[in-house]
Amino acid sequence: DLRSEYLEVLLSRRRERQVPMAVEQGSPVKEPLYQGNGPLGLREAMESCPRKEVDNFQEKLVEENFYLMTESGEQGRLPVLLLKLNDTAPERKPVVVILHSSYKCKEWLRPLLEAYASRGYIAVAIDSRYHGERASSKTTYIEALNSAWRNGDTMPFIFDTVWDLIKLGDYLSAREDVDPSRIGITGESLGGIIDHDCIMILN
Repeated sequence: DLRSEYLEVLLSRRRERQVPMAVEQGSPVKEPLYQGNGPLGLREAMESCPRKEVDNFQEKLVEENFYLMTESGEQGRLPVLLLKLNDTAPERKPVVVILHSSYKCKEWLRPLLEAYASRGYIAVAIDSRYHGERASSKTTYIEALNSAWRNGDTMPFIFDTVWDLIKLGDYLSAREDVDPSRIGITGESLGGIIDHDCIMILN
């Protein structure tokens, strides 16, 4: 019942904004946008899982940058960063989706994505709503939170990104290089809250 009620909440704000699944090619982000005015913080969490030793790792590393259309409107364009190895492993690989914390973006997670890719995973990160490529300034996320609080016009903290991840799951499950029975999700801080809610919906 809780799962059904949660899905109904997600659908209630976007019944008229649903669009067919579509993919648009992107490019690597050269200057990621980190929000807020404080220091970025330490990267131990990302770098504590070192890459597995792989000969010619950078040459074998395949990077995909693309956008998924999860609904109409500017925030319905989901930026995705995907890393994997071009190797002789089985055609279908397990996937791990890693979510960033507040004010960060998918590029912040790259050391961890590379560590998982070196171990045979397809490693994926996204920009949560109003973060990274979905932000226009260092205050975009705070402004979205304030607008949601005052006007009830969006659900930027958790719900909207959970919707994006449901659509991402649909996309990944349809890829020929993905084992759809082995898709995992994790995150740090805000990303950990979102992945908890997403697992509740998808299970």
